Amino acid sequence: MAKKEVPLQQLADYLPEHTFEPVVAYLNFYKVHLTIAKSRKSVLGDYRHSIDTQHHRISVNGNLNKYAFLITLLHELAHLVTFEKYGNRVQAHGKEWKTMYGQILAQFIEKKIFPEDIENELLATLHNPGASTCSEESLQRILYRYDTRKEGYALVEAIPEGEFFRLKDGRIFQKGGKRTKRYSCVEIATNKTYLFSPVYEVQHVPFTP
Repeated sequence: MAKKEVPLQQLADYLPEHTFEPVVAYLNFYKVHLTIAKSRKSVLGDYRHSIDTQHHRISVNGNLNKYAFLITLLHELAHLVTFEKYGNRVQAHGKEWKTMYGQILAQFIEKKIFPEDIENELLATLHNPGASTCSEESLQRILYRYDTRKEGYALVEAIPEGEFFRLKDGRIFQKGGKRTKRYSCVEIATNKTYLFSPVYEVQHVPFTP
């Protein structure tokens, strides 16, 4: 996926107000090579540790709203700081990373830069954060409120059962019932059943098979 390095001053356009300086302080202190990636389905950001003289490398999806962008960046910075302290001796999302991420995130929560609903959700998971924003459905659901969306797009959970939605690749599905945590949906073209996260964004469409 194509990525581009962003000049530090331009980084402010991706961040909430009053967060540019503390973010840049982290980037400069740890000599981070930050790139902005296009939309990726499976990850919102990633971290690659430095090898020999190369810089630490972090990428964050550029299509995220400012709050999601900051949270994802802090998630990856926590990986960096954890690696600096422990190297490869600990699990990627083990207790060491959770502690580090919680400490970094708390610094930004204290600045009162998040809307109340996001702040409350972050505080609720501060001591046991998920492995990714994607895996924290309640947080993802709240962050979705701040996205800029095209008309007709919604989360799978908002589509009435029995109605239809389209994916970005053009495939059309009929929404079925919920199985534990995911929705069972049938692809119209193949009649195959797929499970969808309730917080996956789709296009709600009128359709007659």
